[in-house]
Amino acid sequence: MTAKRLIYLVDDDDAVRRSAGFMLKTSGFEVEVFASGPEFLRRIKQAEPGCILLDVRMPGMDGLEVQRELNTLGIAMPVIVLTGHGDVGVAVTAMKAGALDFIEKPFEKAVLLSALEEGFAQIERSDRTQSRASEATMRLKALTARENDVLLGLVRGHANKTIAYDLGISPRTVEIYRANLMTKLGVTSLSEALRIAFAAGLGDVSANIRHG
Repeated sequence: MTAKRLIYLVDDDDAVRRSAGFMLKTSGFEVEVFASGPEFLRRIKQAEPGCILLDVRMPGMDGLEVQRELNTLGIAMPVIVLTGHGDVGVAVTAMKAGALDFIEKPFEKAVLLSALEEGFAQIERSDRTQSRASEATMRLKALTARENDVLLGLVRGHANKTIAYDLGISPRTVEIYRANLMTKLGVTSLSEALRIAFAAGLGDVSANIRHG
């Protein structure tokens, strides 16, 4: 879970930055304001996780261009797009590119806060997922190379005999490796072992298995 609720407000309108920034700060958020897309992008590369309030209509580099650059950089923070009246088509484009929501100006406080709550909930879900992935990866490090090979076979849905054939060992040896890896992972069922493997990303591995 994020330690603080940080918001990046990107809008070329000084009045919006002042009024929205003040409202958000008095609502308990920490706010960083930016007058342009390039200024924001220079900061965001080293920024802590937070929600991004991004104006669409900005001179030079508009909000959609900023959003594309965020995607290119692999920055997956929740983006809430701020649009003017009649910019629904632009808002739809932004949401197709991954924006969480869009809000028309002038926006109501309750509408904005509701969107931000969903944004921070998304960050917390992502944090929990990353935490589970890190824990699972650490647990898998306890396995030997051959135990890992057997686990990969199980992830692919293979029976012990198939795994044994692929690895050039006996089914009995596969059973021993399987029992050992489950002990090391601290699980008592195959489903528990698979959940750990999937959390660590083993479901995305290539079909190559070491032989020998």
